[in-house]
Amino acid sequence: MLVTGAGGFIGSHLAERLVAEGANVRAFIHYNSAGDRGWLSRSSLEDSIEFFNGDICDRDSCVEATAGSEYVFHLAALIAIPYSYQAPESYVRTNIGGTLNLLQASRQSAVKRFLHTSTSEVYGTARQIPITEQHPLQGQSPYSASKIGADKIVESFHLSFNLPVTVVRPFNTFGPRQSARAVIPTIITQLLAGTPVKLGSRTPTRDLNFVSNTVDGYLKTAKSDQAIGETINFGSGREISIGDLALLIGKVMGIEPEIVTDDIRLRPENSEVQRLLASNDLAKSLLGWEPRVSLEEGLEMTVEWLRNHLDMYRPDTFAV
Repeated sequence: MLVTGAGGFIGSHLAERLVAEGANVRAFIHYNSAGDRGWLSRSSLEDSIEFFNGDICDRDSCVEATAGSEYVFHLAALIAIPYSYQAPESYVRTNIGGTLNLLQASRQSAVKRFLHTSTSEVYGTARQIPITEQHPLQGQSPYSASKIGADKIVESFHLSFNLPVTVVRPFNTFGPRQSARAVIPTIITQLLAGTPVKLGSRTPTRDLNFVSNTVDGYLKTAKSDQAIGETINFGSGREISIGDLALLIGKVMGIEPEIVTDDIRLRPENSEVQRLLASNDLAKSLLGWEPRVSLEEGLEMTVEWLRNHLDMYRPDTFAV
């Protein structure tokens, strides 16, 4: 089984879970001169994983990586929304072009399943609640536009070439190992550092889902023939505003947070996604999936992990 983006947040959890389930895992790691394997460099299962160093933007790398793989879990992507304002071309090149390379390589290798990772950001601000898989797509940032493009090229390979694909669409996954560009590590690390919590807009709502729930969804999707050709949301079905989230995290930590607005963290008004709330009915009916870990339980585990790894973060710096 090939996992692209295996050194990242969700990818490392998925790779470890697949190994624990008895799978032979090849981890596609973005080449770097230090030979760093991301979070898998710190994994107790590192020796049980085959590593492939390359770049999804290089088609030859993709052909070599997919050779002999029956399943491809595609998670590699550029994901930071603020940075997509600065470098939109790199998002098109990586998220669309890189996905195309993997699709062509997967078709050549006759893979049994191609699971492509989308994002709830492709929906933009909700036009109707809850958001089903039929909700219109809205590219409110260069990042989300690049993911819409990637989703559609995946869909086209199923319809044009009968490649067995599924588009997996997680809502706001959180948990241990998440980078500081995400809101939950941002809030927790600032509270742990004893500083005021600097945020952008506090009114947008998000549907937050613990990482093990998302990984459950990947595994159930890979085992289901009914999921071929489908796009499937993985969300909790619960929404919370960013401001209320900060208060909830403070409650979990036993701290009353001082929250301040930091203008540099504010997104352009028309680009900010104001509301996300998933319908997970399709995942439940098709896969028998539902989130097992609640928001509060997930926050407790995330706080504990960040407490033990605070030295890896810079709470006083806005991570673009």
